[in-house]
Amino acid sequence: MVLITLRALIAGDPQADRVVPPTGFTVRLTMFTAGAMAFLAVFALALSLATGRLADRWSEALARTATVRISAPEGQMQTQTEAALQVLRTTPGIGEVRALSDAEQRALLAPWFGPDLPVDTLPVPQLIEVAETGDGYDAEGLRLRLSAEAPGAVLDDHTRWRRPLVQAADRLRMLGLVSIGLIGLTTAAMITLSANAALAANAGVVRVLRLVGARDVYIARAFVRRFTGRTLQGAAAGTALGMLAIALLPGVSTAGGFLTGLGFHGWHWLWPLIIPIVAAGVAFWATRMAALRMLREIT
Repeated sequence: MVLITLRALIAGDPQADRVVPPTGFTVRLTMFTAGAMAFLAVFALALSLATGRLADRWSEALARTATVRISAPEGQMQTQTEAALQVLRTTPGIGEVRALSDAEQRALLAPWFGPDLPVDTLPVPQLIEVAETGDGYDAEGLRLRLSAEAPGAVLDDHTRWRRPLVQAADRLRMLGLVSIGLIGLTTAAMITLSANAALAANAGVVRVLRLVGARDVYIARAFVRRFTGRTLQGAAAGTALGMLAIALLPGVSTAGGFLTGLGFHGWHWLWPLIIPIVAAGVAFWATRMAALRMLREIT
Protein backbone atom coordinates (compact mmCIF):
# COMPACT_ATOMS: atom_id res chain seq x y z
CA MET A 1 0.00 0.00 0.00
CA VAL A 2 2.82 2.42 0.87
CA LEU A 3 4.65 1.59 -2.37
CA ILE A 4 1.49 2.19 -4.38
CA THR A 5 0.99 5.57 -2.69
CA LEU A 6 4.62 6.60 -3.34
CA ARG A 7 4.39 5.48 -6.97
CA ALA A 8 1.22 7.49 -7.43
CA LEU A 9 2.78 10.52 -5.74
CA ILE A 10 5.88 10.44 -7.95
CA ALA A 11 4.12 9.61 -11.21
CA GLY A 12 1.24 11.97 -10.59
CA ASP A 13 -2.03 12.17 -12.46
CA PRO A 14 -2.44 14.65 -15.35
CA GLN A 15 -6.15 15.10 -14.67
CA ALA A 16 -5.66 15.80 -10.96
CA ASP A 17 -2.62 17.99 -11.62
CA ARG A 18 -4.86 20.47 -13.47
CA VAL A 19 -6.22 21.46 -10.06
CA VAL A 20 -2.87 22.99 -9.12
CA PRO A 21 -1.89 26.02 -11.23
CA PRO A 22 1.45 25.37 -12.98
CA THR A 23 2.33 29.07 -12.86
CA GLY A 24 1.25 32.07 -10.83
CA PHE A 25 1.66 33.64 -7.44
CA THR A 26 1.71 30.42 -5.41
CA VAL A 27 4.42 28.92 -7.61
CA ARG A 28 6.71 31.92 -7.22
CA LEU A 29 5.97 32.21 -3.50
CA THR A 30 6.69 28.54 -2.82
CA MET A 31 9.92 28.39 -4.79
CA PHE A 32 11.19 31.74 -3.46
CA THR A 33 10.41 30.78 0.13
CA ALA A 34 12.05 27.38 -0.21
CA GLY A 35 15.13 28.89 -1.87
CA ALA A 36 15.52 31.72 0.64
CA MET A 37 15.02 29.45 3.65
CA ALA A 38 17.48 26.88 2.29
CA PHE A 39 20.05 29.64 1.69
CA LEU A 40 19.68 30.80 5.30
CA ALA A 41 19.75 27.21 6.56
CA VAL A 42 23.15 26.69 4.91
CA PHE A 43 24.58 29.65 6.83
CA ALA A 44 22.92 28.56 10.07
CA LEU A 45 24.39 25.09 9.63
CA ALA A 46 27.82 26.57 8.85
CA LEU A 47 27.58 28.74 11.96
CA SER A 48 26.68 25.76 14.13
CA LEU A 49 29.53 23.61 12.80
CA ALA A 50 32.06 26.46 12.94
CA THR A 51 31.26 27.32 16.54
CA GLY A 52 31.55 23.64 17.45
CA ARG A 53 35.04 23.55 15.96
CA LEU A 54 35.85 26.85 17.66
CA ALA A 55 34.79 25.55 21.07
CA ASP A 56 36.92 22.44 20.63
CA ARG A 57 39.91 24.46 19.44
CA TRP A 58 39.70 26.99 22.29
CA SER A 59 39.24 24.27 24.87
CA GLU A 60 42.14 22.20 23.55
CA ALA A 61 44.52 25.17 23.13
CA LEU A 62 43.88 26.68 26.54
CA ALA A 63 43.70 23.36 28.37
CA ARG A 64 47.27 22.43 27.33
CA THR A 65 48.93 25.68 28.37
CA ALA A 66 49.37 27.66 31.58
CA THR A 67 51.23 30.73 32.78
CA VAL A 68 53.18 31.39 35.95
CA ARG A 69 53.37 35.04 36.92
CA ILE A 70 56.11 36.07 39.38
CA SER A 71 55.82 39.38 41.22
CA ALA A 72 58.77 40.00 43.57
CA PRO A 73 61.14 42.79 44.60
CA GLU A 74 63.90 43.51 42.08
CA GLY A 75 66.55 41.79 44.17
CA GLN A 76 64.51 38.58 44.49
CA MET A 77 63.06 38.34 40.96
CA GLN A 78 65.87 36.25 39.49
CA THR A 79 66.03 33.95 42.52
CA GLN A 80 62.28 33.30 42.56
CA THR A 81 62.21 32.82 38.80
CA GLU A 82 64.90 30.11 39.00
CA ALA A 83 63.12 28.47 41.93
CA ALA A 84 59.82 28.45 40.05
CA LEU A 85 61.49 27.01 36.95
CA GLN A 86 63.03 24.23 39.04
CA VAL A 87 59.65 23.38 40.60
CA LEU A 88 57.98 23.33 37.19
CA ARG A 89 60.66 21.16 35.59
CA THR A 90 60.31 18.56 38.34
CA THR A 91 56.51 18.47 38.26
CA PRO A 92 55.01 15.37 36.61
CA GLY A 93 52.74 16.24 33.70
CA ILE A 94 54.60 19.37 32.61
CA GLY A 95 56.45 18.99 29.34
CA GLU A 96 58.04 22.33 28.51
CA VAL A 97 58.83 25.38 30.63
CA ARG A 98 60.19 28.69 29.35
CA ALA A 99 60.66 32.11 30.93
CA LEU A 100 59.69 34.89 28.53
CA SER A 101 62.40 37.37 27.62
CA ASP A 102 62.05 41.13 28.04
CA ALA A 103 61.48 41.47 24.29
CA GLU A 104 58.65 38.93 24.34
CA GLN A 105 56.99 40.60 27.33
CA ARG A 106 57.36 43.98 25.65
CA ALA A 107 55.64 42.55 22.55
CA LEU A 108 52.76 41.29 24.71
CA LEU A 109 52.27 44.72 26.28
CA ALA A 110 52.79 46.71 23.07
CA PRO A 111 49.12 46.68 21.96
CA TRP A 112 48.16 48.45 25.20
CA PHE A 113 51.20 50.60 26.06
CA GLY A 114 53.01 51.01 22.75
CA PRO A 115 56.26 49.49 21.41
CA ASP A 116 58.57 51.78 23.41
CA LEU A 117 57.53 50.54 26.83
CA PRO A 118 60.58 50.55 29.16
CA VAL A 119 60.16 47.09 30.63
CA ASP A 120 63.47 47.26 32.46
CA THR A 121 62.43 50.28 34.54
CA LEU A 122 58.86 49.16 35.34
CA PRO A 123 57.71 46.58 37.90
CA VAL A 124 56.50 44.16 35.22
CA PRO A 125 55.99 40.59 36.49
CA GLN A 126 58.11 37.82 35.05
CA LEU A 127 56.04 35.41 32.95
CA ILE A 128 56.80 31.72 32.55
CA GLU A 129 55.13 29.74 29.78
CA VAL A 130 54.09 26.21 30.77
CA ALA A 131 53.05 23.44 28.39
CA GLU A 132 51.63 20.26 29.85
CA THR A 133 51.85 16.72 28.55
CA GLY A 134 48.95 14.49 27.66
CA ASP A 135 48.55 13.22 31.23
CA GLY A 136 48.32 16.72 32.72
CA TYR A 137 49.45 17.86 36.15
CA ASP A 138 48.00 18.47 39.60
CA ALA A 139 47.27 22.22 39.58
CA GLU A 140 46.49 22.48 43.30
CA GLY A 141 49.62 20.56 44.28
CA LEU A 142 51.71 22.74 41.98
CA ARG A 143 50.30 25.91 43.54
CA LEU A 144 51.29 24.67 47.00
CA ARG A 145 54.84 23.87 45.87
CA LEU A 146 55.20 27.25 44.18
CA SER A 147 53.95 29.09 47.24
CA ALA A 148 56.59 27.32 49.33
CA GLU A 149 59.55 27.69 46.91
CA ALA A 150 58.64 30.98 45.20
CA PRO A 151 56.11 32.99 47.24
CA GLY A 152 55.68 35.56 44.49
CA ALA A 153 54.66 32.98 41.85
CA VAL A 154 51.02 32.65 40.81
CA LEU A 155 49.81 29.81 38.55
CA ASP A 156 47.14 30.69 35.96
CA ASP A 157 45.86 27.52 34.26
CA HIS A 158 43.48 29.56 32.06
CA THR A 159 40.39 27.99 33.60
CA ARG A 160 38.69 31.34 34.13
CA TRP A 161 39.39 32.29 30.51
CA ARG A 162 38.56 28.92 28.97
CA ARG A 163 35.15 28.39 30.55
CA PRO A 164 33.42 31.59 29.30
CA LEU A 165 34.90 31.21 25.82
CA VAL A 166 33.72 27.63 25.47
CA GLN A 167 30.31 28.52 26.90
CA ALA A 168 29.95 31.35 24.40
CA ALA A 169 30.86 29.04 21.50
CA ASP A 170 28.41 26.39 22.72
CA ARG A 171 25.63 28.98 22.93
CA LEU A 172 26.38 30.15 19.40
CA ARG A 173 26.16 26.56 18.23
CA MET A 174 22.81 26.17 19.97
CA LEU A 175 21.64 29.43 18.37
CA GLY A 176 22.51 28.01 14.96
CA LEU A 177 20.47 24.86 15.63
CA VAL A 178 17.52 26.92 16.89
CA SER A 179 17.75 29.04 13.74
CA ILE A 180 17.53 25.92 11.58
CA GLY A 181 14.40 24.87 13.49
CA LEU A 182 12.80 28.29 13.02
CA ILE A 183 13.65 28.19 9.32
CA GLY A 184 11.87 24.84 9.03
CA LEU A 185 8.77 26.16 10.81
CA THR A 186 8.72 29.27 8.63
CA THR A 187 8.98 27.14 5.50
CA ALA A 188 6.08 24.96 6.65
CA ALA A 189 3.96 28.05 7.41
CA MET A 190 4.59 29.68 4.03
CA ILE A 191 3.93 26.46 2.10
CA THR A 192 0.71 25.98 4.07
CA LEU A 193 -0.43 29.47 3.11
CA SER A 194 0.45 28.84 -0.54
CA ALA A 195 -1.43 25.55 -0.59
CA ASN A 196 -4.49 27.13 1.03
CA ALA A 197 -4.41 29.96 -1.51
CA ALA A 198 -4.15 27.52 -4.42
CA LEU A 199 -7.03 25.40 -3.09
CA ALA A 200 -9.22 28.44 -2.49
CA ALA A 201 -8.53 29.76 -5.98
CA ASN A 202 -9.48 26.40 -7.50
CA ALA A 203 -12.52 25.65 -5.34
CA GLY A 204 -14.71 25.39 -8.45
CA VAL A 205 -12.47 22.77 -10.03
CA VAL A 206 -12.44 20.84 -6.77
CA ARG A 207 -16.25 20.73 -6.71
CA VAL A 208 -16.35 19.44 -10.29
CA LEU A 209 -13.85 16.70 -9.48
CA ARG A 210 -16.00 15.68 -6.54
CA LEU A 211 -19.06 15.49 -8.77
CA VAL A 212 -17.31 13.02 -11.05
CA GLY A 213 -16.36 10.85 -8.07
CA ALA A 214 -12.88 12.10 -7.07
CA ARG A 215 -12.03 11.59 -3.42
CA ASP A 216 -10.36 14.23 -1.26
CA VAL A 217 -7.24 12.08 -0.88
CA TYR A 218 -6.95 11.92 -4.68
CA ILE A 219 -7.20 15.70 -4.98
CA ALA A 220 -4.88 16.36 -2.07
CA ARG A 221 -2.26 14.08 -3.62
CA ALA A 222 -2.00 16.40 -6.61
CA PHE A 223 -1.30 19.37 -4.35
CA VAL A 224 1.18 17.41 -2.27
CA ARG A 225 3.09 16.27 -5.35
CA ARG A 226 3.18 19.70 -6.99
CA PHE A 227 4.13 21.68 -3.87
CA THR A 228 6.71 19.10 -2.77
CA GLY A 229 8.35 19.28 -6.17
CA ARG A 230 8.39 23.08 -6.15
CA THR A 231 9.89 23.13 -2.67
CA LEU A 232 12.56 20.61 -3.64
CA GLN A 233 13.54 22.69 -6.67
CA GLY A 234 13.64 25.96 -4.74
CA ALA A 235 15.52 24.44 -1.81
CA ALA A 236 18.07 22.82 -4.13
CA ALA A 237 18.75 26.17 -5.81
CA GLY A 238 18.99 28.00 -2.47
CA THR A 239 21.31 25.33 -1.05
CA ALA A 240 23.58 25.53 -4.10
CA LEU A 241 23.81 29.32 -3.82
CA GLY A 242 24.46 29.09 -0.08
CA MET A 243 27.25 26.54 -0.55
CA LEU A 244 28.78 28.72 -3.25
CA ALA A 245 28.67 31.76 -0.96
CA ILE A 246 30.30 29.76 1.85
CA ALA A 247 33.00 28.50 -0.52
CA LEU A 248 33.82 32.09 -1.53
CA LEU A 249 34.44 33.19 2.07
CA PRO A 250 38.13 33.78 2.89
CA GLY A 251 39.94 30.85 4.40
CA VAL A 252 41.44 30.73 7.88
CA SER A 253 44.95 31.08 6.47
CA THR A 254 44.07 34.37 4.79
CA ALA A 255 43.27 36.48 7.83
CA GLY A 256 42.62 34.10 10.71
CA GLY A 257 39.93 34.54 13.31
CA PHE A 258 36.43 33.23 13.78
CA LEU A 259 34.63 34.77 10.80
CA THR A 260 37.19 33.48 8.31
CA GLY A 261 36.68 29.99 9.72
CA LEU A 262 32.93 30.10 9.02
CA GLY A 263 32.45 27.27 6.58
CA PHE A 264 32.46 23.53 6.02
CA HIS A 265 35.54 21.34 6.37
CA GLY A 266 36.03 17.92 4.81
CA TRP A 267 33.00 15.68 4.88
CA HIS A 268 30.95 18.44 6.52
CA TRP A 269 30.26 19.66 2.98
CA LEU A 270 27.80 16.74 2.74
CA TRP A 271 25.56 18.16 5.48
CA PRO A 272 23.97 20.94 3.33
CA LEU A 273 22.89 18.33 0.77
CA ILE A 274 20.34 17.12 3.33
CA ILE A 275 18.60 20.52 3.38
CA PRO A 276 16.58 20.08 0.12
CA ILE A 277 15.48 16.61 1.25
CA VAL A 278 14.37 17.91 4.64
CA ALA A 279 12.61 20.85 2.99
CA ALA A 280 10.75 18.48 0.66
CA GLY A 281 9.69 16.38 3.66
CA VAL A 282 8.43 19.48 5.46
CA ALA A 283 6.53 20.54 2.33
CA PHE A 284 5.01 17.07 1.98
CA TRP A 285 3.49 17.00 5.45
CA ALA A 286 2.56 20.68 5.53
CA THR A 287 0.81 20.49 2.17
CA ARG A 288 -0.94 17.23 2.99
CA MET A 289 -2.37 18.53 6.25
CA ALA A 290 -3.31 21.89 4.75
CA ALA A 291 -4.94 20.32 1.70
CA LEU A 292 -7.03 17.80 3.66
CA ARG A 293 -8.14 20.51 6.10
CA MET A 294 -9.02 22.94 3.34
CA LEU A 295 -10.88 20.28 1.35
CA ARG A 296 -13.10 19.59 4.37
CA GLU A 297 -14.07 23.25 4.36
CA ILE A 298 -14.91 23.37 0.64
CA THR A 299 -18.47 22.24 0.13
